[in-house]
Amino acid sequence: MRMTRSGAVWLWLLLPVAGWAADVPEVPPVEEERRPLDEAWRNLLRVEATTLSFLPRAGVGTDEGFLQVEPTLVFERGEEFGLNLGAPVRLRLWGDGTDLVRREDWDIVSDFGQVVRALKLGSDNAPVGVWFGALEGYSLLSAHLVRRYGGRLNPDYHPAGGFLTGTLGPLYTEAFVSDVLGARLMGAEFSLDVEHVLFGPPREKARYTLALSAVHDWGRAGGRTPSVTLAHLDAMAVVVVRPTYEVNVQAGWGGRPGEGGAWGAVVGAGVDARTPTLRLLLRLEGRRQHGGFRQGFFGPDYELARFKAAGPEGVALAEASFPDGYSAYGEAELGWDAVRYWGVHKHLKLSLGVEAFNWGRFDVDGRVAVQLFDRSVEVALKGLAVGAGQPGAHYLGGAELRWRLLGGKLYAMGMAGTLLFPEGVGTLRPGAFASLGLGVDNAR
Repeated sequence: MRMTRSGAVWLWLLLPVAGWAADVPEVPPVEEERRPLDEAWRNLLRVEATTLSFLPRAGVGTDEGFLQVEPTLVFERGEEFGLNLGAPVRLRLWGDGTDLVRREDWDIVSDFGQVVRALKLGSDNAPVGVWFGALEGYSLLSAHLVRRYGGRLNPDYHPAGGFLTGTLGPLYTEAFVSDVLGARLMGAEFSLDVEHVLFGPPREKARYTLALSAVHDWGRAGGRTPSVTLAHLDAMAVVVVRPTYEVNVQAGWGGRPGEGGAWGAVVGAGVDARTPTLRLLLRLEGRRQHGGFRQGFFGPDYELARFKAAGPEGVALAEASFPDGYSAYGEAELGWDAVRYWGVHKHLKLSLGVEAFNWGRFDVDGRVAVQLFDRSVEVALKGLAVGAGQPGAHYLGGAELRWRLLGGKLYAMGMAGTLLFPEGVGTLRPGAFASLGLGVDNAR
């Protein structure tokens, strides 16, 4: 049942129904049950047309309305190649702007990255693999620096990120960039298989590992913000291996190079369970923060926090103080299907991360999607609360409904939620959105 951290990402998201809730496609339960390699070309053609409104909150900003047309073109061949192209084009219907196409969607070079939704070259069966596209819910291997990161949380910034994985003997490496067209987040983690080094190639790979990661934000794309660098050292041991589950323990230490006294420590345990119809990941950690360092610094709200951190200070996250203290972190990923189903969409998909600090702060990031009525209806909900229990907290939420009609070729869709628009360091303008429309594709 052994797999690499990026193994789930390579399986192709061929039928995105609720894309934000399907960030981590599933893998077969055990290696011997893997499907035969499919060398046939497959494609998906889709067009969606919706009305989209951006609405002000608390009397800040103006009401804007658009006709959004979103074409999608997907090509895939086996596990080694996939290409997903498409981007929303928003044509102004009303509002104060004079531009026909919403200017904020295409006003910087990085925005043109949104045309490539996903490009994959290679797989976990290859020594090198590459993936480009929108980073949503992305975690870098041990995930103590980059955890559940979303690259497009800023409504006016639409970059394409990417990561590269490679294996050379006992060394496994993953490197990523959040914006392939701009100077933003970039980092890497190097994981060494200790058993392989000491005793040769093991029967179970990566049971005992040491890993070193480092991440730097240049802060030069999607708005200028202060730069920041973090590093982390981790040790992990898989202490129980069974056909349907495994248990691991881990410990780590990190800091901010050049910042004296900024450090943090973590210990934890995790469970990875897999059956033909169930995929379950659980993690529980105890953490210590000191001098402004914290684990998960590049987290789900980072694209907003880099302008204004949650809290009363009103400064960028790189310059915000963070109280010394302790926290408990828990994370769960669940995918369940009533039948053995090889696709990425399940009858139920749940992703939840919660962190509670001993000085009264709570962070929660969750998303859930369910399929009903022979997969004809999908309902998805998501929510983010950062700094809950303290002044200046960030709150975001959203809901999506898709209902397939006429044998599945046509579907109705509706979405609504809240937004935060960065307007320079120290300012986040609250807003909301609502969308309603139709789509057609050849998925069924």
